[in-house]
Amino acid sequence: MSTIETMSQPWTLQSSSGFLSTGTIIALTVFFSLLCACIVVGHLLENNRWANESITALLLGLAAGAVVLLVYKGNSSKILVFNEDLFFLYLLPPIIFNAGFQVKKKQFFKNFTIILSFGILGTVISFCLISLCAFLLFKKIGVTSLSTQDFLAVGAILSATDSVCTLQVLNQDETPFLYSVIFGEGVVNDATSIVLYNAVQSIDMDNIDALISLKLLGTFLYLFFSSTLLGIAAGLLSAFIIKTLYFGRHSTDREVALMIIMAYLSYMLAELLNLSGILTIFFCGIVMSHYTWHNVTESSRTTTKHAFATMSFIAETFIFLYVGMDALDIDKWKASSASAGTFVAVSSTLFALVLVGRAAFVYPLANFINCIQNRDSSNIEFRQQFIMWWAGLMRGAVTIALSYNQFSNSENKDSALMITCTIIVVLFSTVVFGSITKPLIEAVLLRHSKPNVSDAVDSPRIEDLRILLIDNGGASDTGENQQAAAARRSSLRLLLTHPTWTVHYFWRKFDDRFMRPVFGGRGFVPFVRSSPTGAADEA
Repeated sequence: MSTIETMSQPWTLQSSSGFLSTGTIIALTVFFSLLCACIVVGHLLENNRWANESITALLLGLAAGAVVLLVYKGNSSKILVFNEDLFFLYLLPPIIFNAGFQVKKKQFFKNFTIILSFGILGTVISFCLISLCAFLLFKKIGVTSLSTQDFLAVGAILSATDSVCTLQVLNQDETPFLYSVIFGEGVVNDATSIVLYNAVQSIDMDNIDALISLKLLGTFLYLFFSSTLLGIAAGLLSAFIIKTLYFGRHSTDREVALMIIMAYLSYMLAELLNLSGILTIFFCGIVMSHYTWHNVTESSRTTTKHAFATMSFIAETFIFLYVGMDALDIDKWKASSASAGTFVAVSSTLFALVLVGRAAFVYPLANFINCIQNRDSSNIEFRQQFIMWWAGLMRGAVTIALSYNQFSNSENKDSALMITCTIIVVLFSTVVFGSITKPLIEAVLLRHSKPNVSDAVDSPRIEDLRILLIDNGGASDTGENQQAAAARRSSLRLLLTHPTWTVHYFWRKFDDRFMRPVFGGRGFVPFVRSSPTGAADEA
């Protein structure tokens, strides 16, 4: 992924020592103080209906930015300059990896078709609609200097959702279907939006032909599958190394360090090969949780589980602080010569496009899936569709980072306007919509009532699944042939009515027979005497 230089140079104050910059020390001190404050305040507001940790961090960032602005009497302090390298290379990877590492894989892959439909097809629909409407409406507002490529970039930028606030309210155990769909769509959506954005940058607007859409589709499919395979390969390699070399026998620190470094290495390799680092590290996390995590000692399991969650939490909080403080960088607001009315008009238009673009695919795709399934027990109810729509209305750091990438170095006179209006959309959607997410979901889902039927496990009997493995080739007489034919018809009907569970059953058989003996995992962990609970490692 290409990144740009920082918007301006960092502080050039007198160094406090021979090699440390005073500006760097001040910036880090401010941010670590705010991180501590976010943790404390977030703990105190844990049960509050109208606040969560994301909003707390964003508001604290805004407050800190306002204080700094007052101290410097309305001048830019340069304490913080939004840097895409910092965001994409250091803050985003631990969040995405922990998401894959902690996800409940059975529920995630059960809804994998819905997740891909919303995350890929839905993002493309939103991208096309937002780009087209922005092209038609902005000129009427008075924004006339944007190019066709800028409008396509706006569609990709505003298609990147941020469902953190919603996921902080939903519970994997209470609403497994909604959580897995919203969570999975969020990861795939980020990857799809970034791939679309990079594809837009590579398009030669002077030589557009009829095959451009097919080229974009081919590029996307290549990036999606290549990134996924790279993440799976990195996860399997880490599992094989740890299982083969018994790192836990010598040092827990080594095996924990290897897991962290190989996960990060997979992300960097994906970026080096111009693939999607988000997809790569996400699937690397899934594979590591399935194989690698079971190959380490029990002390390493506890350490890795909490270490990954802690790094993700700190990075997530840091991002919201980052966005909050950077939003009050006065230089960006002074750079735009637009009037207050233009600011309001452009920001309102962008936010309206977000609302419409989200609704344009959530409701049609959900009802289309309901028609295909033909099972009332698995239908996506309207209130669930509403929560899915709501979860994707908030925008976050990915949107701001892509906006900087597109407009910060542009000589277009409306570039500063687009950056500031994007920030307004992010702040408004996160603070206003995020604050009412918890009471809204409680009112819509009625979480204290009986759980939704569609969130229950809709699985066939294990005896029915075993029919799929019946070997019918040895039947000799007519009766046996008829019985075998009936079994095959039953197997085909089972495959058509329960495709996800049937594939899962076959995968478990393949996994137990071939994958786990080679790469380890539950039930195939070697006994390590130095483990605190060696017998537990066998469990």
